[in-house]
Amino acid sequence: MTTIVLHVAGTGEELAFAPARLVVAGYTGSDEAAVEEHIAELAAIGVPRPESVPAFYHLDPELLTTEPVVGVGAPGTSGEVEPVLIRHQGRYFLGVGSDHTDRDLERDGVALSKAACPKPLGEVVAEIGSEVSIPDWDHVVADSSVDGCPYQKGELAALRHPADLLDRLGPVEGDFALYCGTLPLLGGEFTYGAYWRVHLELPGGPTLTHAYETKQRSE
Repeated sequence: MTTIVLHVAGTGEELAFAPARLVVAGYTGSDEAAVEEHIAELAAIGVPRPESVPAFYHLDPELLTTEPVVGVGAPGTSGEVEPVLIRHQGRYFLGVGSDHTDRDLERDGVALSKAACPKPLGEVVAEIGSEVSIPDWDHVVADSSVDGCPYQKGELAALRHPADLLDRLGPVEGDFALYCGTLPLLGGEFTYGAYWRVHLELPGGPTLTHAYETKQRSE
């Protein structure tokens, strides 16, 4: 089991995080009509419709990484900023991550495309408490860039609250990481770059940041 060292913002506390579960949520937009439109757009290019909305993809926790360089198996991969809900020994934390995905594999299956890439996660997290209560969720600002160019930006009001996702996911035992979905792309199309930066800016709190570079693995 992979153990990742995380740092709690503003406290100096270190967490030895060894999750038993890694779940990536998809189609988590709060505007259900817009989500359906997006699903139809993807279906038009051959991406299969999810079995449920929101969709939950259960992945190998070994995919989690805080490393600054990650290996990918193909050139057609891209990341996207995601708030990440973390439970560690009964306490909840909010982190920032990237659901890096093999876009060429999406036509064969979304779960397959997500499982093909590491899931970058920032080392610094903000503590929420013993319950999933984030009153300022709607006003948290998320953004990302690729190769220095803006890629995404918006408030998390566009996404379902993590408490809603947990209710829909059902009981989860032990420590876990839940990637909570992402925002639309500023340009409307995937970009396949090498250098990715993702941020979450919490109102009155810290800005959570992670940067990483992708390198294609030699087979």
